[in-house]
Amino acid sequence: MKPAPFAYARATTLAEVFDVLETHGDAARLLAGGQSLIAALNLRLASPSLLLDINGVAALRGVTFADGLLRIGALTRHAELGADPLVAQHAPLLAQAVPHIAHAAIRSRGSIGGSLALADPAAELPACALALEAVLVLASRGGERRVAAADFFPGLYQTALRGDEVLAAVEIPSRAGAACTLQELARRHGDYAIVGLAAQRLGQGVRLAWFGVGPTPLRTPRAEAAFAAGDVAGAQAALAGELDPPEDLHGPPALRLHLARVLLGRAAAALKGH
Repeated sequence: MKPAPFAYARATTLAEVFDVLETHGDAARLLAGGQSLIAALNLRLASPSLLLDINGVAALRGVTFADGLLRIGALTRHAELGADPLVAQHAPLLAQAVPHIAHAAIRSRGSIGGSLALADPAAELPACALALEAVLVLASRGGERRVAAADFFPGLYQTALRGDEVLAAVEIPSRAGAACTLQELARRHGDYAIVGLAAQRLGQGVRLAWFGVGPTPLRTPRAEAAFAAGDVAGAQAALAGELDPPEDLHGPPALRLHLARVLLGRAAAALKGH
């Protein structure tokens, strides 16, 4: 299929982006990497009247570190995440996630902002943001507001972004030296995960952020408490009361729950000794 007709414009400043959002509202869509949007256009799952290319907006680029905070511009490509030394040092969980994201061609164009704004519940980066206690910087003509990752994903493919806002950056407190692991199971490498887990040590505790098992990335507090206490079996048992996986073409909920327990065991092994 081919997309429905649309107009195309290219922005070089955030002010131009805000102008378009104010003028066209929901009829406009922002084009960053386009790895999900172009497919949606071709399938006519999205039919905007205007496509605004934001790749020329310099304010949305760059990775910096200051005052204990890693800031990643929304246009940072997946491949750039995997290669950036500041990301590797201060948010290694993101670097671990990158090889699991689709394939090299997609990683070269897809962006962290695009992934978070799409809010696909089977994607790696939303779960990583949740595990890392990331804060998302949302920009509008009125300034910036910050939303914790825990509050950014209210439902399936839904985010806290308002119609006049653009996701500008992701801010993460330094996790340098803290153990982490990204575990997932997919039918083929590069496919969306059937079940995935982003695990991040924080002090004496741990944050477990799951993907592919619900409408949003999910945490499991009871499993986290047992896991942090060294009771891996107890953590695995707790998942039955905290995860309610969907049934789909991959199998019944019981299959996903079993696979989640397997991944939790693998995560425990990966984090052992850290």
